[in-house]
Order: sequence, then structure tokens, then C-alpha cells
Amino acid sequence: MRVTISVGGKFHAFRLAKELEDNGHLERIFTSYPWFSLKDSGVSRKKVTCLIAKEMVEKASYKIPRITSGSKISYLASSIFDWQVSRRIQPCDIFVGWSSFALYTLRQARSLFPLKVILERGSCHIETQRDILNAECQRLGLMTSRPCQQMVEKELLEYQEADYVSVPSVLAKDTFLSRGLSAEKIIQVPLGVDTQSFRPIPKQDSRFRVIFVGPSIVKGLHYFLQAIDELNIKGLEVWLVGGIAKDVIPFFKKYSAHFKHLGVIPNKDLYRYYSQASLFVNFALEDGFAMALLEAMACGVPVICTENTGAKDIVRDGIDGFILPIRNTEALKEKISYFYQYPQKAREMGRQARLRVESSFTWKDYGERIIQAYRSIAGIEEEAKIL
Repeated sequence: MRVTISVGGKFHAFRLAKELEDNGHLERIFTSYPWFSLKDSGVSRKKVTCLIAKEMVEKASYKIPRITSGSKISYLASSIFDWQVSRRIQPCDIFVGWSSFALYTLRQARSLFPLKVILERGSCHIETQRDILNAECQRLGLMTSRPCQQMVEKELLEYQEADYVSVPSVLAKDTFLSRGLSAEKIIQVPLGVDTQSFRPIPKQDSRFRVIFVGPSIVKGLHYFLQAIDELNIKGLEVWLVGGIAKDVIPFFKKYSAHFKHLGVIPNKDLYRYYSQASLFVNFALEDGFAMALLEAMACGVPVICTENTGAKDIVRDGIDGFILPIRNTEALKEKISYFYQYPQKAREMGRQARLRVESSFTWKDYGERIIQAYRSIAGIEEEAKIL
């Protein structure tokens, strides 16, 4: 079984590639990232083709006056990458393309040789994602980053033309089913985390500290900060990790007294910050599979998250943390207060969270599950040829 991957960026594609290569199945991986950004991926250099035009287009768009929206620039850049890969694709048994980066390539590959096409979609169905963001923009009276219509139309064609769509959570799967995609066409395999890199280390103080990663509207930062403001817990410390999206600047100003913004932290150092937290919160409106949940849990931190994070595949409600409805700030306040009042219970939940991840959600676990799914697909294809 020979598998070729195409991804505009990195995402979890290189974890997939590493598992495939270790099992003798990786033909090639195409990426828009330069090699110097991928040296720590563990994938052999000879298996990687770097096509960086996409990154150059997107970076250039930040430095010149905008002549079009950011979402349209993203569509243009992704289409350029897709076209580049379509000119270079070689025979393989399975082509795995990241959504919005695969339409031209899958069509070109199908015209040249027989293969199965798997579309990798790390989030919910793009129309569901768009509708959630549109509704939030109307609620808040502001604009946030959303996929442009051209991107939506391209992804819809990819969903239609691929043999399978691979998603990381039951949440994401359900959005595809509700939009009419056949269950037989969906592969659902949860992602993993590196439990060596993300590990607990001793907390250096007794302060009650909450960490939130990826401050943006789609991550529900505004609801989180509202809850923190209304709770007004003495001694509470809040850490926000990640770059600032433009859409949250008004909320940064409004609630500036309630948090420390730590900015972007290298992935290899994140475990140090998770381990100093008493609690991790992800109050996202839509996140097909919240990787930060696994990272925090791997560091022995209990979590509060919404049901729109793919959490039901990972978090045992009441054991590793709590799963809440989106936008429900009253429920969020109640659970934050619970962890504040019962620190011993918080530590026990954090311990359970670490055990949960170690037992079921390592990258090795992911590799075994996804490769089995691919082998099943390849086997179906071989049987069809024999018949």
C-alpha cells in the first residue's frame, strides 16, 4: 500500500506521514512549508516535497495594501498549491489530500492512474463552520474570519468527488451526516498527542491559574473573559496563549485587567505552561478536534470545554473535566468556581486526564487506527479488481 499526502501547511499531516513511513506505506508528502520548518517532524527528507508559493503569497498579502479579503487570499494561495501538486503527483494506491487543497490534484490523479482518494477534514463540515461563524458575527455586530464562497464551493466539490472523507471526531462526522454525506463515505479516527513532549512537571506555586490557548472569537474567548469578569475571584490568574486575532481586540481592551497575554509560545515549551495551570478552558463555538485539549490533559490538567470541540471523543465528563453547551457563561462560571473551591478534586481530575490520554490518545494509537482504515480501503479496492 503506497500513500501520498498533500497538505497546505503542516497540521497533523506529518504525524500521519511519520506513522505511515514507520509502517512502510509513505510514498510522498507534499507541503507548502519549507524544509527548515519540518526538520523535527521525523519524516525522511527524501519523502518530502516542499512547494512554498502558497506561504509566499499569504505573507506578501500582509505587507501590501489589501485589494481583497484575507479569506479570498487564502483561497487563491490554496488553489496555487493544489495546482502545483497536481502537476507532480505520481502513481500511488491512496491519495490523502487536506480539504481546500485537493480538488485539482485528485482530478488529475484520477485521470492518470487508479487510486482511492481520501479527503482529510480536521473540522466540521465547512457549511456548518461558516453558519456558526455567521451567526456569531450577527450576535456581536462585528466581522471575523470566515471561509469565502469560493472556498466553500471548492470544498463541497472535494467532499463530493473524494471516495472518503476522514474526520477526527463524532461531532465532525455528525455535521457531514446532517449535510447529506453517506455514513459509508466517512472515516472517523481521533487524533493523538505526544505524551513525551506534553508531560506534567511540578507546579511551582499554589495559585489558582486558568490557561486558555488560541484567543479568538471562534474559540469563544469573549464568553470566557465575560465569565472571568463576572466571577471576580480573588487571586485568580488567567493566562492567554497565542497570537491576537483582530476580532478579539475589543474584548482584550474591555477585559485587560483580568488576564496576562503570553503571546505565541513554541510548541516544545508549551508543557511548561500547561503544567503551571490549575485548569484549562476551551470554550470554542466550533473546533472539530481541539488538539489543545489533549495537550493540557497530557500535562495532567483538568479541562472545561464545549460540546463543539470534539470533546465527547476524549473527555469523560465529570472524570477528566466538564463538557458544557456553547455560549453558556453561567455553566462556565459554575465549573470554574467548582475547581477553585475543590483544588484536590481538580488535581485528581488532572491525574485521570493524563491516564486517559496515555491509554488511548497517543500518536501511536492514532497511527494504528488510521492505517487499519487505509488498509481496509486498499483491501476493498483489491477485491474489486479480482471480481
